[in-house]
Amino acid sequence: MTTRVAVVTGGASGMGEATCHELGRRGYKVAVLDLDEQAAQRVTDDLRADGVTALAVSADVTDRSAVENAFAKVRSELGPVHVLVTSAGLFGFSAFTEITIESWSRIIDVNLTGTFHCCQVALPDMIAAGWGRIVMISSSSAQRGSPFAAHYAASKGGVITLTKSLAREYATAGITVNNIPPSGIETPMQHAGQAAGYLPPNEDIAKAIPMGRLGSGADIAAAVGFLCSDEAGFITGQVLGVNGGSVL
Repeated sequence: MTTRVAVVTGGASGMGEATCHELGRRGYKVAVLDLDEQAAQRVTDDLRADGVTALAVSADVTDRSAVENAFAKVRSELGPVHVLVTSAGLFGFSAFTEITIESWSRIIDVNLTGTFHCCQVALPDMIAAGWGRIVMISSSSAQRGSPFAAHYAASKGGVITLTKSLAREYATAGITVNNIPPSGIETPMQHAGQAAGYLPPNEDIAKAIPMGRLGSGADIAAAVGFLCSDEAGFITGQVLGVNGGSVL
């Protein structure tokens, strides 16, 4: 049983929630970090019911002080942070010419700057331990572009290049940094897009996926779990698509 501590941002729903359960199953102590405090506590209670040492922490990842306070709480109650999974994200639908400056800034702040804050705050613990795992969740939108979501795609493209930069910078410190760009995963974010009329029904999405089905949060979590393991210690700077073959 490992005593390592994992922080999962956006851990209270969707892929983040599934990742919390996967890392808990693998023996990690899990900090569920989310803007929604009640949801984070619900996931934490579920983890504890399964015998996982878990902690709910609420923070807006765009707020540097809030992020620092959240990680301080994790260190105080669980210990130094060894694993960081950045799943917190914000989506937006809009024709490019109608994207407001405020919307552009908010998407970039959550998806890219929020990831920057969390990585920068977590890294000192990993450096001190000589071991660390960072997995950033991006999007296939960053690989192939996304009409009516240029601000989202741009923010996730930044997350991919941030991954590669940190992987090269911290490889000699025993820290791996990898990226998963999901596609075709059924999540609350996808349901919101369907409700707004920007995404087709599930059966139409599935037809465009070579495997013929949508993925689940558990599919993403399984890949995250592997990348966070000791066995994945020679894998860094990689973009691992979990998408049923929809992006090759």
